[in-house]
Amino acid sequence: MAKPLDVDELWTKRIIGSVNGLEYGSVQIVVHDGRIVQIERTERKRFESDTSSQRTAAEPKQHKRTP
Repeated sequence: MAKPLDVDELWTKRIIGSVNGLEYGSVQIVVHDGRIVQIERTERKRFESDTSSQRTAAEPKQHKRTP
């Protein structure tokens, strides 16, 4: 049978600190033998895109050739 998880005030603060300010992403809590041993935070940044400005910026500049 699994050991009951003991989450003390320190780990509670760490978990809340990992979640605070997270707009898009995930927080993963790793547990070994009924104890939290690691917190992983994966954050995603999403940006609004203007397709016309992206296309213009991505296109190489045309150089005029002189004969």
